[in-house]
Amino acid sequence: MTEDNAPSKAPKKFRKGDLVRLNREKYLGSLESLASDQDPPSYVFDGPGELLSIKGEYCQLRWRRPVPDVWLRIDQLETWS
Repeated sequence: MTEDNAPSKAPKKFRKGDLVRLNREKYLGSLESLASDQDPPSYVFDGPGELLSIKGEYCQLRWRRPVPDVWLRIDQLETWS
């Protein structure tokens, strides 16, 4: 395989402790959003959520609020800035 045939964009890699937020466009309409509340809270899109654990294509997140931790797909997350 040559460099020309390499994938154009590699998936983002996150590590434990990274601060992230949920990408609204990727989340809305997904299987996870259909199984959750119809109006997700704004803090998940504003961030930051701390990444606690990574298992396959899912990440466990903790928000800086008194709410339960959640598992979300890694491709729906983006780095918080």
